[in-house]
Amino acid sequence: MNRIILIAFLMAFSYSLKAQMITIKDRQSDEPLELVTLSSNSPQAFATTNAKGEVDIQKFEGAEEIKINHVGHKMEVIDYNSLSQLEGPLLLTPSKITLDQVVVSATRWKQSQSDIPAKISTISPEDMELQNPQTTADLLGTSGEVFIQKSQQGGGSPMIRGFATNRLLISVDGVRMNNAIFRSGNLQNVISLDHFAIERTEVLFGPGSVIYGSDAIGGVMSFTTLDPELAESSDKPLIKGSGLMRFSSANNEQTGHFDVNVGWEKWAMVTSISHFNYGDLRMGSEGPDDYLSEQYVTRIDSVDRVVDNEDPLVQKPTGYKQTNVMQKVRFKPNEKWDLNYAFHYSETSDFPRYDRLVRREDNGQPESARWFYGPQKWAMNNLSITNSRQSGLYDDVTLRLAMQYFEESRFARDFNDPIQSERTEQVYAYSANLDFNKQLNEKHHLFYGFEAIYNEVHSVGNQRNIITEVVEDGPDRYPESTWASYAGYVNYEFKAFEKLTLQAGGRYNLFMLEADFSDNLPYYPLPFENASLENASATGSIGGVYNPNDKWSVNANLSSGFRAPNVDDFGKIFDSEAGSVVVPNSELNAEYAKNVEVGIAKIFGESVKVDLTGYYTILEDAMVRRDFTINGQDSILYDGELSQVQAIQNAAEATVWGVQAGLEVKLPRGFGISSRFNYQEGEEELNDGSVSPSRHAAPWFGVSRLTYSKNKLKMQIYALYSGEVSFENLNIEERGKPWLYATDANGNLYSPSWYTVNFKANYRLNSNLSLSAGLENILDKRYRPYSSGLTAAGRNVVLSARATF
Repeated sequence: MNRIILIAFLMAFSYSLKAQMITIKDRQSDEPLELVTLSSNSPQAFATTNAKGEVDIQKFEGAEEIKINHVGHKMEVIDYNSLSQLEGPLLLTPSKITLDQVVVSATRWKQSQSDIPAKISTISPEDMELQNPQTTADLLGTSGEVFIQKSQQGGGSPMIRGFATNRLLISVDGVRMNNAIFRSGNLQNVISLDHFAIERTEVLFGPGSVIYGSDAIGGVMSFTTLDPELAESSDKPLIKGSGLMRFSSANNEQTGHFDVNVGWEKWAMVTSISHFNYGDLRMGSEGPDDYLSEQYVTRIDSVDRVVDNEDPLVQKPTGYKQTNVMQKVRFKPNEKWDLNYAFHYSETSDFPRYDRLVRREDNGQPESARWFYGPQKWAMNNLSITNSRQSGLYDDVTLRLAMQYFEESRFARDFNDPIQSERTEQVYAYSANLDFNKQLNEKHHLFYGFEAIYNEVHSVGNQRNIITEVVEDGPDRYPESTWASYAGYVNYEFKAFEKLTLQAGGRYNLFMLEADFSDNLPYYPLPFENASLENASATGSIGGVYNPNDKWSVNANLSSGFRAPNVDDFGKIFDSEAGSVVVPNSELNAEYAKNVEVGIAKIFGESVKVDLTGYYTILEDAMVRRDFTINGQDSILYDGELSQVQAIQNAAEATVWGVQAGLEVKLPRGFGISSRFNYQEGEEELNDGSVSPSRHAAPWFGVSRLTYSKNKLKMQIYALYSGEVSFENLNIEERGKPWLYATDANGNLYSPSWYTVNFKANYRLNSNLSLSAGLENILDKRYRPYSSGLTAAGRNVVLSARATF
């Protein structure tokens, strides 16, 4: 017995030598706090608490200043000796507003937001749990700072600071999701991400090309997915997980989710599975009659017929399904090495392109009998290897190797036309990133790295006769293509003095494209089979943050971004209008954005925070369609007709300016008020040199909330709102889309202003079960967000239950 006791004592003693555990709890509720961040500069270290509020602080040994942050709690600053000698848990005081939090989107490394001159917004897991959005696009919309456009229910195209689609970048665990066929039209790729598997969402506003490369002009949406969590010792594995069921009445949503984490001392894995089933979407009862879905097309006795909709508030057809799977495996043999492998897979059912189905010819007849996207598929294999050690080159280095597969398809058939156009695109995207983090001393910090990207694009076009089922070859949407990008980048942080931090960065980027048009020559008689382009871009940024104290912050930033021409810009041949044909342009170069922004944030007392950011962006050498010549000819014979040659060219300029404002107030007894407001104006140059309001500059929009949080209950009443876009302020191109907009008193198209009143609540019955309920659009408003083809949901009851273990 004595021997057993001695062995147990020695084991416990040996474990205590390699781990110094503390527990962090809420001072009021005494509940453990998960995802509390601990960080120090000397030594440079970072850690987060687990689900039990526990964290190992051994790596902070010797630190004179450890910052301890958690959303909704007062930041604590403490030295290692005091922290390690605590006899009980560390208690954090709730409700104090802070200007500081840890973010990763600026450099792919964890940093204090108070050191970053660009604006960054964060959506926390707590926010997501209360808001309970249906898709990741809706998750971004809950921030009140990202405007979401929808052409169909299976979609959601973000707009940020007057830019959208391929001028915004999506990053998943540090890997760019943008590929060579991201287009200027609305994109649905963000819905491929499972928001139940997302641990943290950040939006970096303004150009982020220094770190992220091409496309990061208007902003970067950075998603961090669930990480496998290791056990604290080899004695007992860590097993935890959750399951969720959700129902929404507006589209008869039926959603199920399950995730589980199994962790040992050196190995861990996490599995996440979600399935979403959405029916046809019901709109509100109070609003413009222009949006009513009074008829739809169905096929009866082999004939397309227009039938009356039994309920014009139900948008038919708009339903679809989606399944997401994520599997991660982690191996951490010691404190110096951390290896993570991740597999993501997402697949939707077919989903109708609703805005195309409501288009009408001049005679009132539907333009399309069918128009739908085939299954949208996305798969990613991602291996990241991190090494942490003090060396001359780095303190931390991460190698990310990723392979992604994208598949999308389009099926379209005109009304009472037996021929259905079917086009399928596949993209294989390979990437490698090597990111270094080096703290030179207390004042100088260096982030640098290298990136290589290679995309293969395959495209197939068919023409199907739906009566005979005969399939014939048709024009491909894209040529067989490859697109590559190679870059080196550096970001330097200088702590000029305690209250002032300066940052500067630069990137040099090569890009090249090869395209083979031979498959399309029978349909598009080009005088060549192959085309290519090769060029380079250089971008940079410089800015600073001045923090006179912990209640004031002033930042200014100058930055540039670029978008390299991709296969969609270069290789998509099409007849843009009768008598015109668009051809490739081998002289096409990148477009550049130059941005200046200034921000200020101030905390009044202990409970009021106000922030304001102003920005101005110029987009130069913008890629637009203009008249062109090929082999000296301005016209070629196309489809039996002499047609004007056009091409995408660097021939336009656009400007966007705006302000983003925020208010946060912590009131007594668990109450709080918050508000976000965005105003932007944009102009873009037209063919004749005149200007038009920018297509992707959303009207002013925002969100205001009244919150209550006490013990296990959280409640929120909030209003979402957006301003009007009058006919005079409507983009020239948008004025030709009557199926999208309402009609004003003068018979002109416009996008009406709108608002909704909503309620959300979450109650934690115990440590293992929580219930959520919501009533969205309480007043049952019928509204359509600007540029959308889909009318938003009417009054919607949302119910969900989550069990954890």
